[in-house]
Amino acid sequence: MAGHLQDAGHQLSVFTRTRSKAEELIAAGARWAETPEEAAADAEVLFTIVGYPHDVESLYLGEREGDGATDRSGVLAAMNRGAIAVDMTTSSPALAMKIHEAARERGVLTLDAPVSGGDTGAREARLAIMVGGDQAAFDRVQPLLETMGRTVELMGGPGSGQHTKMANQILIAGTIFGTVESLIYATRAGLNLDHVIGVIGSGAAGSFQINNLGPRIAAGDMEPGFMIKHYLKDLGIAIDECRRLGLGLPNLALAESFYRAAVAQGLADKGHHALHAVVATMNGL
Repeated sequence: MAGHLQDAGHQLSVFTRTRSKAEELIAAGARWAETPEEAAADAEVLFTIVGYPHDVESLYLGEREGDGATDRSGVLAAMNRGAIAVDMTTSSPALAMKIHEAARERGVLTLDAPVSGGDTGAREARLAIMVGGDQAAFDRVQPLLETMGRTVELMGGPGSGQHTKMANQILIAGTIFGTVESLIYATRAGLNLDHVIGVIGSGAAGSFQINNLGPRIAAGDMEPGFMIKHYLKDLGIAIDECRRLGLGLPNLALAESFYRAAVAQGLADKGHHALHAVVATMNGL
């Protein structure tokens, strides 16, 4: 995603927890920053994408661990007035709103802009990017987001991007279950999985899950485009939001329980389509 910005002619300052992952960008002209705050200090636009909500909160708002511990003020304190921070992590809507309010007090604009499309969508700049925040901030950043994604939409005020991503993840919870159970059935019935995927994926049952993850399942390839442990995090956020909104979504709760079983079976770092292995084991396959 950063590479697409660089390819479009933008000058980058970059920070990752593992510097080797940024070497290609650095070799192409990006400046290495020793800390997130250094990367943010003179940025017109800051893009962040990390693992979990607690990472987002620490990154933006800082942390104090006690006497003698490092006191970090967070990237908001390092940013110039009028700059824009765009968090692309899938995170909590409530946290997005909290960061928006903290940023506004400092004269910084924020957008929550989680993405969907997996590793393939990121590489090929075909992501769906769902944005929450103010129209003025979105208008300034939209051309940059369009270097990364094919669909870029402002969904509403702060937190709306994260709410839309929760709707996305809830939908995936159903379609991945359907994909897995469909292929389990086809296996037990003695059908050729690639043949089945090619046929049903071209009809009403066609979806990203069957057409893109189905062939990986058929090949026994459980390596991640999106890790189970991260999807389980997303499902937990969605369940928390459902409680807050007074919703009961049984398919979501069922999916969350099966992904917990996948983690218990040592599959946390596999792709979220490795749910197939859990259901296959249940059925003696």
